[in-house]
Amino acid sequence: MPHIVQFTGPGKVELVATDPAPLEPGTVRVATWYSGISAGTELTAYRGTNPYLTSSWDPGRRLFVPGEPSFGYPVQGWGYSEVGQVVEVADDVSAPRVGDVVHGIWGHRSDAVVPAAALDGRVLPGGVDPVLGTFARVGSIALNAVLAADVRLGEQVAIFGQGVIGLLATRLATLSGARVVAVDAQPARLAVARAFGADAVVDATAPGGAGVRVRELTGGGADSAIELSGVDRALHEAVRSVTVEGLVAAAGFYQGGAPGLRLGEEFHHNRVRVVASQISGVPVGLGGRWDQARLVRTVMAQIASGAVDAGALVTDVVDAADVADVFERLDRGDPGMLQAVLRFDAAPEARP
Repeated sequence: MPHIVQFTGPGKVELVATDPAPLEPGTVRVATWYSGISAGTELTAYRGTNPYLTSSWDPGRRLFVPGEPSFGYPVQGWGYSEVGQVVEVADDVSAPRVGDVVHGIWGHRSDAVVPAAALDGRVLPGGVDPVLGTFARVGSIALNAVLAADVRLGEQVAIFGQGVIGLLATRLATLSGARVVAVDAQPARLAVARAFGADAVVDATAPGGAGVRVRELTGGGADSAIELSGVDRALHEAVRSVTVEGLVAAAGFYQGGAPGLRLGEEFHHNRVRVVASQISGVPVGLGGRWDQARLVRTVMAQIASGAVDAGALVTDVVDAADVADVFERLDRGDPGMLQAVLRFDAAPEARP
């Protein structure tokens, strides 16, 4: 019987049995091998802080409004970094084919029926470690943030938050020709940032604030900054770190209020521009040429070529049945964990 990861309430997550979905025209069945956990987004379900759990999203007005929450516990089907093998195809489907290893978005579940069109261009080439397919979405989020920050050859960019997405952004910004200053509170993550090409690193807990230190290292302020930690104080320091009329891409998933963000200070006096970066859309100026499919293609090409060593970020590959232990470690901020990947029964035995 198929299984799916379910958040049963704040602080409670488990693997539960579920009915198999029927194969319909235009779809394929995928047996999941691996599913990457996106800590920032998924911890909002684990902690109960996600706005969809506390208010109602009005898709017409694109507003959160008071009322019955858009969804409640139990929450199933979260996850957007999956890899698996096609095991069945509908009669009207010519691609992908049975046996193809594909990456996509179908949630933490052992068996999924997916529209064939959603897997267009998502067949992993031979010789690529299947686990690397779990980075397609998080890598796209990182690239989207780099594009939102308008990173250019020869410029200086400060990247706040060196979790998985922040480290990918550091590498992608470096490949774009920028000089990167990486900011985080964990020395181990700053060491990885160095390995990923950061020219300098800054302790987020530095006296006076990380923004001051970034300004010193960049000779008066970075051209742009990317904030990926989702912490309001870090966004404030990102604003402080850029030069006059500098650009800040706010790409973190911020929860609750923002008492650490003081807009009457550097934001106001330095005329700093702050833009939101969120994976449902690309930067406005690129909308005619870029879309999510191009983000995925670009990131996966860099990963497959070895230019982005995403495999170095995988610290834990664990059986899906042990999902509760993984989220407990993520929730308490285990410094030894970067990218955690759930392994389902269909996965090849060779992967540790």
